[in-house]
Amino acid sequence: MKQRIITAVIAAAIFLPIVIFGGWPFIAMVYIIASIGLYEALKMKKLTLYSIPGFLSLVLLWIFLIPSQYSGFLKEIDYTKVEIFFLGVLLLLAYTVISKNRFSYEDVAFSIMSILYVGLGFYFFIETRDANLIYVFYSLFIIWATDSGAYFIGRAIGKHKLWPEISPNKTTEGFFGGVASALVVALLFSILGDMEVSVIILLAATAFLSIFGQIGDLVESALKRYYHIKDSGNILPGHGGMLDRFDSLLFVWPLIHLLHLL
Repeated sequence: MKQRIITAVIAAAIFLPIVIFGGWPFIAMVYIIASIGLYEALKMKKLTLYSIPGFLSLVLLWIFLIPSQYSGFLKEIDYTKVEIFFLGVLLLLAYTVISKNRFSYEDVAFSIMSILYVGLGFYFFIETRDANLIYVFYSLFIIWATDSGAYFIGRAIGKHKLWPEISPNKTTEGFFGGVASALVVALLFSILGDMEVSVIILLAATAFLSIFGQIGDLVESALKRYYHIKDSGNILPGHGGMLDRFDSLLFVWPLIHLLHLL
């Protein structure tokens, strides 16, 4: 626990000022985190970035992450992100032939899903920061509250396993405790922050986001269990990898936009 706290304090001291500052330092940080996340995802299936398909996957991720405000140059070359992505998929499929199936159709599918899994979340992280900084802090704090509430309430009164096949330590009581904790934080944001929606809508959206944040956590747990690994990486001592830290937020940031909170 001591190591987790020390890592969290150091990471927050680096992460939060860059988020607040925004601009190119923030975008560069997101690109670095997302690239590490893709590396961790591919490593689960024993794929590497240090290969032709790995490098191509990384390039596709970087293109995917281009913020909307800087994507004008794509129009100048008369291509969209979707068209470039489709071209990348075709190149990955072509590589299955070149590699004589050492890089297989299944590997192509895993690479594409990894790009989308990591890319969607971090792209909308950039878009959320560009739209309104307070919603970045809102997303961070409701997920931190969800995680903390689920952990402490689950330990205190948790008796019913939530999904033991995927994550044996999570309980139903902790699940609802996490949602309740997130609602308390959302209420504080509504009172103290400059949120652009009514209290009722914010609380309803928060409950939804808290639930899907926990689902995002379980999705990554299922992925790790399937590939028989404990953590996605070890870059954050006591916490694991980047995907271990951002698994919930990779679901929450896109949903903030799909719910039209911004």
